[in-house]
Amino acid sequence: MYIQETIKTEVVKEYDVAVCGGGFAGISAALASARQGKRTVLFEKQFMLGGLGTLGIVTIYLPLCDGYGHQVSFGIAEELFHLSIKHGAEAKYPDNWLTENGSRGVNDKRFEVQYNPQLFAILAERLLLDAGVDILYGTYAVGVTLEHDKIRHIITENKSGRAAYRVQSVVDATGDCDIAKFAGAPTDTFKQGNILAAWYYSYGSKGYNLHILGSCDIPDEEKTKENQVKQLINKRFSGLGGEELSEQVCLSHQSTYNDFLKKRQNDPEFLPVTMATIPQIRMTRKIVGEYVLSDKETHQYFEDSIGMVSNWKQRGPIYEVPFRTLYSAKVKNLICAGRCTSVNETLWDVMRVIPCCAVTGQAAGTAAAMTDDFSKLDIKELQRVLTASGVVLHETDIL
Repeated sequence: MYIQETIKTEVVKEYDVAVCGGGFAGISAALASARQGKRTVLFEKQFMLGGLGTLGIVTIYLPLCDGYGHQVSFGIAEELFHLSIKHGAEAKYPDNWLTENGSRGVNDKRFEVQYNPQLFAILAERLLLDAGVDILYGTYAVGVTLEHDKIRHIITENKSGRAAYRVQSVVDATGDCDIAKFAGAPTDTFKQGNILAAWYYSYGSKGYNLHILGSCDIPDEEKTKENQVKQLINKRFSGLGGEELSEQVCLSHQSTYNDFLKKRQNDPEFLPVTMATIPQIRMTRKIVGEYVLSDKETHQYFEDSIGMVSNWKQRGPIYEVPFRTLYSAKVKNLICAGRCTSVNETLWDVMRVIPCCAVTGQAAGTAAAMTDDFSKLDIKELQRVLTASGVVLHETDIL
């Protein structure tokens, strides 16, 4: 059964670049676009920036290095790292990287840190506002209009109602590739599914601490008898359905409460102080771009690289990220960032984390500021702008 709706949506504003999603990828994209002098809007459905890295309590800024003493990710990825600990780190402070106190070999600390989510969200918001980005909180992108294979309007809903924004180019940093789906770009979903997680912070006799209940699963291709992940429940979630996400959140809350009751038995002062306020879903949907990067392509030189990322799960691998993984020519002015980019399923678990989101976000935002047809973009000019912004493009430049 269906109902027929007739909707008349007002076009309220026009922007050069619309960034959909305010996680680390969206923050980086909006910042990069605004720094190129473009009128930039950031649509975020929550009322806080940072996505899983703040609202989801996944507050570990995973490594900017390869684990063998080489910094891999630069530019805004490094800038946001320092921003996250402007008022001090919560844990995992990498003094060997930030103070040069110690070595950086295979047995030493990697360039990562645990940070405070609330402080980071406030500081990131200030950074974007100072750069001239318009932030619209509580705003869902619910559709698009297309003209000649280009998105011409982002349709939104928020407390003011329904509105349309005319745009020149769009960055999909939703984490779920929602804009690409609306626009009819080719996408793929995470076949393995997400396991339940329920991270939260507590305060008690042992101070203020992060509790990691559940996590992300290991890709099936990497599983052995020794590295199986213990699940909170025997159920997986696609992360793409309203009822399913609601169920996941309720189960997450129950897991947090159960853990509280258990720990309270030995510590009468123990109390939860912050829990995840969004579903802790890691991988859902991604674009099928002009190139699909594989986990096997470590140390591979790409002529159109827009930056590098490391593997947070193991030391050694370095991936150059081809620009072609960020877009599909089927929607000319749409570019993706963060966990929406075009990779195989095993590499997805690498590309979804904070440094990778920042690297691809900066490239996507910079490119969106330069053109409304990514298949015709001058890659050398994009690389020149990225390099001038502190990004290192190729592994040969760091070894």
